[in-house]
Amino acid sequence: MDRRRFLLTSLAGVLAGPLAAVAQPHAKARRIGVLGNSPSPHLDAEFRQGLHDLGWFEGRNISLLYRYSEGRNERLADLAAELVALNVDVIVAWAAPEAGAAKQATKAIPIVFLVHGDPVANGHVSSLAKPGGNMTGSTQMHPETSSKQLDLLKQAFPSISRVSVLWNAGNPAKLPDWNEASKTARALQLTLQSREVRRPNDFDSAFISMRRDRPDAMMTLNDPLTYHYRQLIVRFANEERLPAMYALREFVDTGGLMAYGVDLRYLFRRGAIYVDKILKGASPAEIPIEQPTKFELVINLKTAKALGLTIPPSLLARADQIIE
Repeated sequence: MDRRRFLLTSLAGVLAGPLAAVAQPHAKARRIGVLGNSPSPHLDAEFRQGLHDLGWFEGRNISLLYRYSEGRNERLADLAAELVALNVDVIVAWAAPEAGAAKQATKAIPIVFLVHGDPVANGHVSSLAKPGGNMTGSTQMHPETSSKQLDLLKQAFPSISRVSVLWNAGNPAKLPDWNEASKTARALQLTLQSREVRRPNDFDSAFISMRRDRPDAMMTLNDPLTYHYRQLIVRFANEERLPAMYALREFVDTGGLMAYGVDLRYLFRRGAIYVDKILKGASPAEIPIEQPTKFELVINLKTAKALGLTIPPSLLARADQIIE
């Protein structure tokens, strides 16, 4: 009897172990709020892949809650407040406008911005080395990039003398870009025409101005507003047969002529590293802000041929990607 009782007791213990493990509730999934401009499947995929590489999977240990402004920055405050009310563990802000709205909505929830123009000048952080507060992330604080874009545009089309610059003058982070482009224009003996947009309705008037006082070429400074309306901008430039330089390859992917700037896909994937550190207990106040080191020149030869434009072989040889 003693031996039988021992065997039954042992067997019960073996069976109870797995049952007890199954009965244990799963750890609560961490909630990540994403505050962005407009749905961008390839960029969202890069961010999710970055999370997957670090062991975070939707439906298992994280949930992603997306809120998009659809190019209307006036909606950002309400969208940020929604994410705060949902008690997310971290807010991922695409760029400066989203980061500013998130910062106004909370001083407690960590915020990671993916592509910020100048977080120090905007007062969002104390410094790049030690952000302080509840924000950190990556910055594209490179106003000299606009100089490079203008220089490449001149190299591609040496005969141009007047360039219309389409930019969001309502975004303070773009003023250094405009100032840098203006300085380079003088050195290149180019005349810049400022075509300012602050809201979606401004594009029509900017396009009318360019048709009336036609430039030799066009350049677009990127920010959430111009990015959201990139198809509209590219369509205008191509219909007017204007040589155009853009700040991101996404403009070229939608039919634009050429672009020079940061690789957004890389920055979105890097954003997952910040989120991972924060979810594991790091304070955003102590995580240094990174500046991008990877830039790319992308040229759309298909568009060039359709517009009757010839890109010099010397420039084609320097391109990181050529679309044919």
